[in-house]
Amino acid sequence: MTLSDDNRTPYVPNAQPHPWRRYVAIGDSFTEGVGDPEPTAPNGFRGWADRVAEVLSQQVDDFAYANLAIRGRLIGQIVAEQVEPAVALKPDLVTFSAGGNDVIRPGADPDAVAALFEDAVVRLGSGGATVVVFTGIDTNFTPVFRGIRGRVAIYNENIRAIADKYDCIVADQWALKEVQDMRFFDDDRLHYNRLGHHEVARMVLRALNVPNDLQPMQPDPIPSRTWREARAVDLVWAREFFVPWVLRRLRHQSSGDTITAKRPDVLPMTTLAPGRDATERPGEKA
Repeated sequence: MTLSDDNRTPYVPNAQPHPWRRYVAIGDSFTEGVGDPEPTAPNGFRGWADRVAEVLSQQVDDFAYANLAIRGRLIGQIVAEQVEPAVALKPDLVTFSAGGNDVIRPGADPDAVAALFEDAVVRLGSGGATVVVFTGIDTNFTPVFRGIRGRVAIYNENIRAIADKYDCIVADQWALKEVQDMRFFDDDRLHYNRLGHHEVARMVLRALNVPNDLQPMQPDPIPSRTWREARAVDLVWAREFFVPWVLRRLRHQSSGDTITAKRPDVLPMTTLAPGRDATERPGEKA
């Protein structure tokens, strides 16, 4: 697979610097950056939001960024715990992704999720901030979540309607066909890996109409496996990820129960070189 923008609608970036100076990201593990290891980060992860903030910080002076997202959070928890602190930081740009952990649960109601989502959007935009919202990914490519595809589609239509009503920017994961491939996911089959977070960052910057030097990533082809090797991988995944997830549900626990936000205040951004992966750290020569 070759990743390119050749088939997209022609993209014309802004000629002027972007207008944002205070960016706050809220949400769950997707926004926290789980799956994209970064040892120098407070929570050990980088993620698409950090990558977006790095690009934005290079183009204007006095840029600051906070990330309040915590893994495992349901939309009710995100609204209760993160929205007011986010508003208090007086952002002019907010990214808001929530409801994914709700939608994947049996019996989830996308309309109930949408009601909470809409309330949060109203509050986040009350101070005039630009609000970016996310559709869910098309799960048809993965057998693990193929069965909830219809539920995700309903969730997405609700998100689009809310975005249209309140003039939000939509970051469209459903249309991001590049990442609908297990090469872009961590071993847990749920979170994006480094490649996935990079592609989401590129997609968000396109949605914001911000020029950048991030290049499409071209992962190596998936190595072929025998049936026996594939089943062995499935057994490892079930033991290390699926069974613990089920046990947490039964115990009413969350992977984020002992986690705090990695950037609770708006602070200047330490920037990695554009397009560079985490093989080099800040201060190293690119």
